[in-house]
Amino acid sequence: MRFLFRRHSIQTRFTAAAAALSLTFFTLIAIGLDFIVRNGVRDQIYLDTERAATGWIASMTPGRVPSPVPPSTVNLLQLVDSRGRVVAASPAVAGRPPLSAVRPPHDDRIIHLTECSHGECVVLTSVRVSPQEASFLWGGEPHVVYAGTVEPPALSTHILEFSTLAAALLATGFATWITWAAVGRALRPVAAIRARISEISVTDLSLRVPEPPGGDEIGQLARTANQTLSRLETAVQQQRQFASIVSHELKTPVAGLQTQLEEAVLYPDDVDPRETIKTGLATTERLRALIDDIMVFARIRTAAPEPPEPVDLGALVHDELVTTTRDVPVRTRVKGEVMVLGNHMQLFRVLNNLVVNAQRHAATSVEVNAGCEDDQAVVTVSDDGDGIALEDRERVFQPFVRLEEGLRKDPAGTGLGLAISRTIATAHHGTLKIEDSPRGARFVLRLPLMKRHPA
Repeated sequence: MRFLFRRHSIQTRFTAAAAALSLTFFTLIAIGLDFIVRNGVRDQIYLDTERAATGWIASMTPGRVPSPVPPSTVNLLQLVDSRGRVVAASPAVAGRPPLSAVRPPHDDRIIHLTECSHGECVVLTSVRVSPQEASFLWGGEPHVVYAGTVEPPALSTHILEFSTLAAALLATGFATWITWAAVGRALRPVAAIRARISEISVTDLSLRVPEPPGGDEIGQLARTANQTLSRLETAVQQQRQFASIVSHELKTPVAGLQTQLEEAVLYPDDVDPRETIKTGLATTERLRALIDDIMVFARIRTAAPEPPEPVDLGALVHDELVTTTRDVPVRTRVKGEVMVLGNHMQLFRVLNNLVVNAQRHAATSVEVNAGCEDDQAVVTVSDDGDGIALEDRERVFQPFVRLEEGLRKDPAGTGLGLAISRTIATAHHGTLKIEDSPRGARFVLRLPLMKRHPA
């Protein structure tokens, strides 16, 4: 049953649940209302009959019982002696036997009861004449006064039950209709969102779902979906651009290698096989380095991050920094303890890429400083070369972008070193930028410091 219920729409399920709750709620109200009305009508009759009986007793005198003058609501009055004989009665019950054989007990002069006979019920109040009054009026002989009225339709029929039940059903139907309309209106934006999402494909990610006004959950869902679609569109565009650049970068050395091998096959007498193999190995080595950097770059951008570990950037700068064999010295300086959370090998690769790049462009020396500023670990790598133009400071971090000077000084480079470094810094919630320097280029790496907890 639960499985079948879940197969229906949310609107149907909510409406069915609201209908069940409404029916239960209004039925309980109808039962309570019926109980209250019945008791109220019966209590009012008991009050009127008791008042009529006591009033008739008060009008009696010794040797004379006046004819009762019943009110319009109480027309059945009888005075019955101790032997069960009717001494006096109202016109409506004249000549009839006593309305009831039940006598009030001595400890309770007034009782209320309902007597039924021949399909008719009478609501009665039986009042025993007090001993003092009986002694005064009849020499102590006990008498009982019955005052009653025919049971009204509200008590004798089921009109009240049918009325309250009909009202409960009407209220349930109205509540169900309101719930159906309200849930349908609330879910209308969901249908629009679903229809728009079904139109979105990989070839066209520019579509966005409609955002309903307001700050409810559906509006938040629509805005989150649009933000996700924007990020997805950007990611797909970047992947397509990256794939295009990669194919171009790989096509050039592969085409050169193919040309060399074809020349060696077509012109064996004119081409030195040893030189061809040597050149092919160099091209293959460049291809391998290029593929390795591409895999590293793609893995950092797409793979799930590994659990971070404490990394001492000061130790990386002092002890583990790898420098090339270039005749350019690297001076390091560390101020205090510089601890961050991250991946040790990735951060080492960032620093090594920056130092190698600085040595490639430096004139005489490279300076590496590490310290802390405003809850951030800051590592600067500066050289005294020609520097980087302001308009190129962001371009150099793009994949496969190489400036003219870089191509001249390192023709075999892949153009991915700085792009990998920027991606690693971003993955560690940090930044890698080129800042102003009196001379040369100044790369600044900023990472969040590891928070220290008191022991």
